Amino acid sequence: MRSNEALRLRIRQLCRDKGLTINALSRTCGLTQSTLNNIVSGRNNSVTLSTLQKICDGLDMDLSEFFDSDLFRNVEQEIF
Repeated sequence: MRSNEALRLRIRQLCRDKGLTINALSRTCGLTQSTLNNIVSGRNNSVTLSTLQKICDGLDMDLSEFFDSDLFRNVEQEIF
């Protein structure tokens, strides 16, 4: 699995676990709904660390908790 796919799946998983829609998360984390939709749909494949931190803040977790998932254990090395 590629890292951007793992990231999208993790955001969806956490929203589902916390009972949040993408729209609700966007309001909570201070990102526009379109930005968050572009991330979770795969239209945006380059999420910055500051954007990911905002998402984590909206999910009330830190980055280490976000990445503490089996989704990130076997991420393929990506060559740009």
